[in-house]
Amino acid sequence: MNTKLKIALAVAVGAALGAGAMQGLHAQAKLKAYSIGELEPLGAGPEPAYLTAVRKAITDAHGRSLRTLGRVEHIEGAAAPKRVAIIEWDSLDDAMAFYKSKAWTDLAPEREKAQKTIRRYVVEAEK
Repeated sequence: MNTKLKIALAVAVGAALGAGAMQGLHAQAKLKAYSIGELEPLGAGPEPAYLTAVRKAITDAHGRSLRTLGRVEHIEGAAAPKRVAIIEWDSLDDAMAFYKSKAWTDLAPEREKAQKTIRRYVVEAEK
């Protein structure tokens, strides 16, 4: 084989291997996850120190808290909660690791003084 043909063949093989690797990496990509907490504030509302600590713990665990201080409107089914907390995570595994973490469990006493948790769950979502 001449040199030009060898180079062209090597480029074609390299491109095919690269495309195959990209497909494999894309297939391994994890879906984003969102944790949703349906909450009832107790008293005048959560202590600012508690909220600051929760937001820091979420950020440290690579979560992104979506501000949800607006209205919650009931559409159908059970009555809507007074407050909803939504957090975006890189994956469901990241969310579950956070909710099992020491940082989250250590905040339980403050959380129980500030709010009643009606329900909390995590869902995966595609873009």
